[in-house]
Order: sequence, then structure tokens, then C-alpha cells
Amino acid sequence: MLSHVLAVIAGMSVGVAGAYLYTLYGRKRTGKQAARVLEVARFDADKLVKEAQLAAKEEIFKRREEFEKETLDVRKELRALDKRLSRREDSLDQKADLLGKREEFLKSTEEKLSEREQLIKKRENHLDELIDQEKNALARTAELSREDAKALLLEKLESEVRHEQSTLINRIVEQARETAENKSREIITLAIQRCAADCTQEATVSTVDISSDEMKGRIIGREGRNIRSFERETGVDVIVDDTPGIVVISSFDSVRREMARRALEKLLLDGRIHPARIEEIVKESKKEIEEVVQEAGKQVVLEADVHGLHSKEVNLLGRLRFRTSYGQNVLRHSLEVSILAGIIASELNLDIQLAKRCGLLHDIGKAVDHEMEGGHPEIGGDLARRYSERPEVINAIEGHHEDVPATSPYTLIVASADAISAARPGARGESLERYIKRLERLEEVAHSFSGVGTAYAIQAGREVRVIVDAGKVPDSEAPKVARDIAREIEKELSYPGEIKVTLIRETRVVEYAK
Repeated sequence: MLSHVLAVIAGMSVGVAGAYLYTLYGRKRTGKQAARVLEVARFDADKLVKEAQLAAKEEIFKRREEFEKETLDVRKELRALDKRLSRREDSLDQKADLLGKREEFLKSTEEKLSEREQLIKKRENHLDELIDQEKNALARTAELSREDAKALLLEKLESEVRHEQSTLINRIVEQARETAENKSREIITLAIQRCAADCTQEATVSTVDISSDEMKGRIIGREGRNIRSFERETGVDVIVDDTPGIVVISSFDSVRREMARRALEKLLLDGRIHPARIEEIVKESKKEIEEVVQEAGKQVVLEADVHGLHSKEVNLLGRLRFRTSYGQNVLRHSLEVSILAGIIASELNLDIQLAKRCGLLHDIGKAVDHEMEGGHPEIGGDLARRYSERPEVINAIEGHHEDVPATSPYTLIVASADAISAARPGARGESLERYIKRLERLEEVAHSFSGVGTAYAIQAGREVRVIVDAGKVPDSEAPKVARDIAREIEKELSYPGEIKVTLIRETRVVEYAK
């Protein structure tokens, strides 16, 4: 800027000088000389002005570069300073957050310490009370004689030992029960999984279809001689009523009923119905039934893989083919129990063949229970003795319904297998009316005990949930009440398998915050 000003001043000076010279010598010189001088002066002045302007521009550009360079350096320093300030600000924020968290931690720690201090004070107060009690007890003891102090000490020790003994016994019993339940559940589950049995129901049909009602007259015969001859030869009752298309055969002996059904079907097919032909056909049917019975017995023995049975036992097993229990075929049920007993025995490392034998023969008494007095376990036990079976087999037959005490593990195995086979879904049929009555009776038995508030029969009658009043039935009495309910159910009801009694006792306290 200074150079520019100097150039301007110089140009102005030259112009003034030129103007002065022109004025001074204008009169003495000619117009051309004055113009030339003036032109030279102007040229020089323009030149000086241009040089001054150029120098000024160069100076300005140089100063601008220096200024921009200085400005850039300052900006860099400012950016670096801004970054440092930003990092410092972030660091300060983090420190502030950390201090806040530490402050909260210290606050919570102080609260916990305060609570612990209060708890320690309470415990100290309790300990002081206990110490005072002990001091009083010691003071009283100091006044006792040696024998009295000894008796007092023994009484206290006895009470403590009894409490610890009761606790230990309960814990050991509970552990043993859990272990036994888990193991037994595992064994029974494995046995059920490995036994593939049909769930269809079977029933012995005691009716014979006829082509027309005219055949009823031929079956009866003149003055009833045909029907009397048929009943005399077969030992069954033939019921010919107004029911269209069928004739009913009635007998407690399932084998005779089956033989009579076959004989009557043959007579109807043959068409010749008279006493002599009836006698001939009945003899043929008896022979066929005996062959069917014997073959059925041999077949089930082979399927069960049980060897060394007496021929009479094989025949009795075959007779079970025509016997049903609640719709379940007794022969198939016996085979299923035999298989289940063998599986359970294998898991317990017992004699598998003996367990199968016990299971197969456990219901053999049902083959002749309509001919002899007593229940089928008792009859089966007598038959087993007659055919020289082992004591374990006899006890399993007689005790699988707990009619006699179990003297071997095979009795319990057969009882479990029998319950599994009879109680599985679809094995046995039961009418809806009987089912509802059984559930109602279960609940009535539970309600008959004092302190029982509510009772529910659940799981298709396999379990009874009993809720007792906590004010009337203490914890110490709860096991006894549950056991008494179970024993009463055993006395009052008949059922397959077992029924679980679950007793629930609880105390509920309700308060309202207002």
C-alpha cells in the first residue's frame, strides 16, 4: 500500500512539474515542443503509475499470501485446540458418569450397611436376651442339687436328640422313597414301552343269528323236545323270545356257551334238527372245542416262552380264551402280564423265566371259578399246588390281589404287571354310569373324614385330591388322614390298579394395603 501511495505521489509530482514547465516556457517555445514535452511527461507519469501499481499489486499479493499462511496456521492451531477441548469434554463427561455411578453405589452400600447394622443390633438384642435366659437358667441350676441338674441336662439332651433323630429319619425316608419311586417308575415305564399290546376289547358273543323266525319253531321242536334235548346235551339255556333274527344262549361256563353256539350254528346250517342229530352235532362241537382249547393253550405257552407246564395247566390256559373280564380277554391279559413280569424281572436281575411263569398262571383260577367255591386267586393257588408248582408261583397266584402276604418279589412283580395290563386305556370297558358312580363314591369316602374341606377325583379316578382345613388338621396328622382315606377306599370300592390319595394342607393369610 505504501508503494502505491508513493507511485501516485510521484506521478502527481511529475504532472505538476510538467504543468509548471509548460507554463514557464510555453511562451518561449513553440506549441510542438510543449506538446512533446507534455506527452513525454504523461508517458513517464503513466509508466511510473503502472510500475507503482504493479509493485503495489505484488506487495498486496505477497502480503495476502503471508496473511493467508498465517491465517491457515492459526486455523490449524484452533482446530487442534478444539479437538483437545472436545476430548477433554468427553473425558469430563465420562468422569462425571463414573462419579455418578460411584455415588449411587456408595448410596446403596450405605443403605445395605444400615440394614445390616440394624440386623446386627437385632441379633445382639436377641443374643442379650438369650444370654439373660441362660444366666437365669444357670442361676436356677446353681440352686439345684447334683441329681436335679443331671436330670434337667439329660432331659434337654433327650429332647434335642429326639428332634434331630426325627429330622434325620424323615430325611432318610424321603430320600429312600424318592429313589424307590424313580427306580420303580423307570422300570415300569420301560416295561410298558417294550410290551406292544393291542388295546382292543373283546367280548364273548352269546347270540346266534337265524335266517327267519320260522327256524325258532324248528329249534323248539314238537312240544319242545328239540330245545330240551339241546339244553340237556350242552348244559346251557337257550332263550327263544320275540327278538327278531337271533337266539340267545346263556351259561356261566364260557366254554360250554361257545360249544353250544357252534353246535347250534351247525344245526341251522344242516337243517336237520332232531334229538339224534343234536346229540351227534354236540359231540362233534365238544371235540372241536377241546382241540381249540388245547391249541390255544399251546400257542400262548409258546408265545410266553414258558416251559414245563402240566398238560392240565395248558388246557386250563386254553379255556381262558373264552373268558373275558370287563371286556378284556383273560388269555391275552395273562400273556401280557407274563411278558411285563419278565421285563420287570430282567431290570431287577431276577429269574425271568420264573417271573413269566408266575405272570402266565396268575389268573388260571378264572378257568374254573364258576365250578368251584372261592375267588380265582384261591382256586388258582390250589390248582398250582395240585400240579406241583414252585412256592413262588403259588404265592404270586394267591397274592397278586393282596389276598395273602407276599413272600417273594415275584408276587409284587405280578401284581404290578397285572395292574399295568388291566388299567391301561382301552384294556377294559366300563359303562359311563358305573364310571360316574365310582368317581362320586371316591369323593364321598374322602368327605366322610373330619377336617376335609374339598375332595376331587381326577385322572379318570386314578387319583383323589383332598384339601383339608389347616385349622383342624395339623401337619403331624396329615399323613395319618391320607392313609386312613386310602384304607377306607380299599374297603369300600373295587377297582383295577391303584388309586393315589394326595392330601393338601395350606394356610392362607390375606391383607389389603389401603
